[in-house]
Amino acid sequence: MTALRAESLSYTTPQGRTLLHDITLDAADGETVGLVGPNGSGKTTLLRCVYATLRPTTGRVLLDGADLHALPAKARARRIATVPQDADAGGIELSVREIVAMGRSPHHRFWESDTAADDTLVREALARVGIAGLAERPFPSLSGGERQRALVARALVQQPDIVVLDEPTNHLDIRYQLEVLSLIRELGTVNLLALHDLNLAAYYCDRLCVLAAGRIVAAGPPAEVLTPELLREVYGVDAEVRDHPATGAPTVVYLPPTGATTTY
Repeated sequence: MTALRAESLSYTTPQGRTLLHDITLDAADGETVGLVGPNGSGKTTLLRCVYATLRPTTGRVLLDGADLHALPAKARARRIATVPQDADAGGIELSVREIVAMGRSPHHRFWESDTAADDTLVREALARVGIAGLAERPFPSLSGGERQRALVARALVQQPDIVVLDEPTNHLDIRYQLEVLSLIRELGTVNLLALHDLNLAAYYCDRLCVLAAGRIVAAGPPAEVLTPELLREVYGVDAEVRDHPATGAPTVVYLPPTGATTTY
């Protein structure tokens, strides 16, 4: 069993701006926890602390009770896979297959080559995200959505215990938004992801943490968290929240401001 815990976590930039205030959250095996909140609420900063590209100013990130930041980088990489918000090519001229195969590097010593089993994992991951036909394409030549799926495939071949995703549906059309989120839920890993789309979050997440100004202002099952009152307080919008007749998940229907008119 794998357990992830952010405990009394705060983060202040070198310039003195505090972006996170006393955050505590837990996630366990097979659980998908969604971070939601308006832009600038601290979602990405929290995820970066969890996957250790930022060190919390106070508090700890615990993996099975051990301080994550005390683990060697390679040990962390064997346990945690990340899918960043922006799938930037960064000038890398590797093929899609090579980018995805990088997910196996935490499992090898630096002088070891990929094995036949690694190659099989890469092929299977590319097929699962629907880009098997792009394997030999240069990664920078891909569209934003194709790059995003390649990075999800890289996370799959890493075979982690925890998957951390920052807007994993970024750049994806509706079909692949649904397919990627369904795939993530099927992994059986601890999943921590930031999402802007509240309806996707309500359907695919077991629990939601709502952030505002770097603080968790609500947490729990989507049906308890997503209320018209909270949406008005956190997002400044009026909305109705209904149970979807087919899925049973809470569905947010946004309402225009009072007095607003719509033309077609």
